[in-house]
Amino acid sequence: MELDLQKYNVRTDLAVEAKEIAEASYGGPIPGLNEEVEEHGGIKVTRIDVTNEAASQRIGRIQGHYITVEVPGLRNQDTDLQEQVAQTFVKEFSGFLQKIGISSEAKILVVGLGNWNVTPDSLGPLVVENILVTRHYFELAPDQVNDGYREVSAVAPGVLGLTGIESSDVVKGIVDRIKPDAVIAIDALASKSLERVNTTIQIADIGIHPGSGVGNKRRGLTQDILGVPCIAIGVPTVCYASTIVGSVIDMMKQHFSGSGAEQTKQILGMLPELGEQERLMLVKEVLQPLGHDVVVTPKEIDEFVEDIANVIASGLNAALHQAVNGDNVAAYTH
Repeated sequence: MELDLQKYNVRTDLAVEAKEIAEASYGGPIPGLNEEVEEHGGIKVTRIDVTNEAASQRIGRIQGHYITVEVPGLRNQDTDLQEQVAQTFVKEFSGFLQKIGISSEAKILVVGLGNWNVTPDSLGPLVVENILVTRHYFELAPDQVNDGYREVSAVAPGVLGLTGIESSDVVKGIVDRIKPDAVIAIDALASKSLERVNTTIQIADIGIHPGSGVGNKRRGLTQDILGVPCIAIGVPTVCYASTIVGSVIDMMKQHFSGSGAEQTKQILGMLPELGEQERLMLVKEVLQPLGHDVVVTPKEIDEFVEDIANVIASGLNAALHQAVNGDNVAAYTH
């Protein structure tokens, strides 16, 4: 019987991290994986296109387009920087919609996935609170709607444990009823890097699986299931304890590297010589008596998640409605 090592892989929902892990294993750039990177003003934008099945299998991500916006300075709660990030999001998301063929007149349903009672999982509902919804105006008073707005509706369907209904089934019912041209789903993710928690936004055109960030993957929201394109927006709000321990071992190795190989080995033993997957297997074996792998989030999560939810909501409002002033997108959250 072949041993299943899938459970010993590093837990991450970010394509940029999956690419880093895969390239380290492959020993260089992966054929079929195209990447563009731009960095300015403390904002790093990475665009990744997974163009064939071989590349998809190697990085463990579905073929499609991924954009990652990384802003370490977001943790400083700098309102000027948040405004810059929102403007960057508007630019990237607007271009993304054009790239995948979503027109400026397309009707949009925004879905905020997650549990509003659990702070690290409340990103989706928080975004939905601040979305500029207009569908009711188009339905009730279409002649009074100004140019530059489109039909946008929004819903936070809750989670299976609160409603007894799969989020996918709730959204599918709404899609069948109101018939949007596309769905935008927002959810919390998991990262392998503490630096990326609450400072990174990922956009993808491959849909989303509610609960994937905490290892509780539910029925997905994808084009195959919903019948319309589904764009996923995610922010990593948690890390797994096993992943953190593995990262700390790397940091300790770097910290002691100036002391010489012999002293490093005396302090850390064989740990630095183990590969990433071997270290993760060891850490998970040690954590096994706990019965589960602990999920960790920063103690300031309540402030962080609200700030980044406002960034995403204001950016979406400006990207979806041409009439919204992109130079002051934050003014359109409420």
